[in-house]
Amino acid sequence: MITIFFFLLCLGVSDGTRGISLEGSKGKWQFLLKNTGVVSMHMALTYKNTVIMFDEIGAGPSRYPLRKRFGSGRRCTRRAKDLMDSTCFAHSVEYDISANSLRPLRLDTDPWCSSGSFLSNGTILGTGGYGKGAKRIRYYTPCGKNRQCDWNESKNYLSDERWYASTQTLSNDRAIIVGGRRVFTYEFVPKMGYGEKSYNLPFLQQTYDKSAKGNNLYPFLHLSSDGNLFIFANRDSILLNPRLNKVIKTFPRIPGDGSRSYPSSGSSVMLPLDHRDNFQKVEVMVCGGAATGALRNAGKGRFIEGLRSCGRMVITGNNHKWEMEYMPEPRLVHNMLILPTSHILFINGAKLGCAGYDNAKNASLEPYLYNPYKRLGTRITILESTNIARMYHSSAILLPDGRVLVGGGNPHGRYLFRNVSYPTELRLQAFIPHYMDKRFNSFRPSNLTIESYGGGKSYGIVYGREFEVRFMVGKFVSNNNEVKFSAYAPPFTTHGLSMNQRMLKLRCKRMVQKISGGWVTAVLEAPPSPHVAPAGYYLLTVVNGAIPSMSEWIQFRNA
Repeated sequence: MITIFFFLLCLGVSDGTRGISLEGSKGKWQFLLKNTGVVSMHMALTYKNTVIMFDEIGAGPSRYPLRKRFGSGRRCTRRAKDLMDSTCFAHSVEYDISANSLRPLRLDTDPWCSSGSFLSNGTILGTGGYGKGAKRIRYYTPCGKNRQCDWNESKNYLSDERWYASTQTLSNDRAIIVGGRRVFTYEFVPKMGYGEKSYNLPFLQQTYDKSAKGNNLYPFLHLSSDGNLFIFANRDSILLNPRLNKVIKTFPRIPGDGSRSYPSSGSSVMLPLDHRDNFQKVEVMVCGGAATGALRNAGKGRFIEGLRSCGRMVITGNNHKWEMEYMPEPRLVHNMLILPTSHILFINGAKLGCAGYDNAKNASLEPYLYNPYKRLGTRITILESTNIARMYHSSAILLPDGRVLVGGGNPHGRYLFRNVSYPTELRLQAFIPHYMDKRFNSFRPSNLTIESYGGGKSYGIVYGREFEVRFMVGKFVSNNNEVKFSAYAPPFTTHGLSMNQRMLKLRCKRMVQKISGGWVTAVLEAPPSPHVAPAGYYLLTVVNGAIPSMSEWIQFRNA
C-alpha cells in the first residue's frame, strides 16, 4: 500500500473562529456531586488529574465527618462534643476527576484566605493563612492512584504573617509572596536557609485604604516574559525586578472610581503570550470590582452596584495606557480563566456590594465569554446561566478535558444552610463550554501524544528545544488547515484570583499529515526560557480552528 503524506502549514490566526459557526453556542452545565463536604474556598489542579479543594479550619465542623482524627487516630464518636470538634471533620479534599470521587486530606494549621503556587516538580506550594497558619508553608505532592499523599508542613516559617497575600511562581523555581493584612512586604519561598527575611514594598503602604480594610489585599500578580513582576493593588500598578528587589516602572492608574483589589475583589488575567512576537508583548486585563464605600455601606445593609469596567494594558515596551471597555453587568468576586481557545471565561461572582461575609447580593449567574482578538465593543458573549449562586469563597478551574470545574460559595463565617439568602454551597458542577458540543466532534483533534519526550536522566522538554506531537483529526475547520498549539499553566484559585495562570501559543515548525488513518505529526518548539514559562507542568492542547483537543500534560525544564 502507498502511504500518502501532506505537508501542512503551522498557522496561528487572530481569533480562531474562522471557518466554523459557533452560532447559538452558549455552553451548558453538568451536575457532578451533591456534597463535596468542604467548601472549595481554594482550588488547584494537579498533573495527576486530581483537584485539591480546601477551606478554613476555624469555621467549625465541615460536612465531611471523619471516623478517626488525623494525627492522633482517636475515634470520632456521635457525642455532642465530637460533633462540634473541628478535628473530627475534613477541611481539605482531593477530587478524582475521572472517578468523580473525593478523598479527605489532613490540614494541621488554618489556611483561611491563603495563597498558593507550584514547584517545577508539580508540588503545590501553599502559603500563609490565619492564626497559627499565617506563617506556615505547606506542600502537597500529588501521587495519583497511590492515594497516600497528603499535606505536609515545612519546618521553615514565613518571615511575615501572610493573610490575604498573593503568590506567583518565578523563573528560578521559587515563588514570591506579596502583601497580607497590614503587611507591606514581600518574600520568597522555598526558603534558602534560616533567617532569610522579607523586603519592604512601599507601594503597598501607598495603596492601603484603612477605611476599607486595605482594598489592596490579594494583589494581582503576573510574571512578565522578561522575568519582572507586575503588581496591581487597589487602582495602581508597578513592575518589580525580583532579582534586584527594585521597582523599575510605575504604570498609570486605571481610570474610574472604586477599587479592584480585596475586599473590592475584581479579577485579573494576563492574556496569552504568542510565539509570533517571540513572547515579547505582555498584556494584562483587570475587570470588575467594588464602588467606593461599598464595604462601609454593606455593613449598614446597603449594597452598592459593583463595577462594570475592564481595563487592558500592555506592560512591556514604553507606551502604557489602559484601554477601557465594559461588561454587560457589574461583577465582583468572580474568576477569569483562559480557555484552550485563548478566550477568557468570566464565571461566578456577584453584582452588588463587595467581598467579605454577608457583604454582597445579587449573584452573577451568567458566565461571559471574552474574545480578546475582536474589536472593542464586540468581545463579550453571554453564556448559559446556572441556577446555583457562586459568590464569596467560590472557585473555578479549567480541567484537562476542556470543562470548567465550579464549586464553593460561603458568604458566612460558618456552614449555614437555612434561613439565609445565600446558603453555604457544597454542590459541585462543571460548565461545559461551547467547543465541547457533539456537533464539533469531527473537527476535534484526538489521541494526542507527545513524542521525543525526555531523554537522558531528566524527564521533560528543555527550553528552546524541538519536540514532536502526534494526533488524529477527522476534518480541518478551514481550507488552510488552521491548527494551533498552546501550553497552559493551571492556576491556584481563591477569592477570584487565578494565581500563576499562564498560556503560551507555541511555535509549530512543521506539520505532516498521514492520510491513511488521519494521523498528524507536528514539530513544536518549547518556550525559550523560564522567564517566558517557569519550569513545571503545563497542559498541551491542539486547537483545530476553534475546536480544542483534550489536553495532555507536558513538563518544561532547564537543561
